Amino acid sequence: MNKSPKKYTVAVCLSAIFGVLGVHHFYLERWAHGSIDLTLSLMALYFFSQQQYIWAGLFFLMDLVHTVYVTSLLIIGKYKDGNGLFVKAPNH
Repeated sequence: MNKSPKKYTVAVCLSAIFGVLGVHHFYLERWAHGSIDLTLSLMALYFFSQQQYIWAGLFFLMDLVHTVYVTSLLIIGKYKDGNGLFVKAPNH
């Protein structure tokens, strides 16, 4: 397996802290996934501002589930960057 030149620690931290905004996807050059995450977050904020809490919660929940899934894949080294290379810990 080829290893990505992207930093494992940076990717995991970005995913854990800013995951619902898709920042980690942009860092890993996965532009479509980043755009989807950002759109889900913005939709949740929009519906929240319109006091439509059910819709806001649904969009946020979808984004959160996706973020937890991707973060777990990053942690175990099974997630690929935009070039198809695995993002792995430095000692692997």
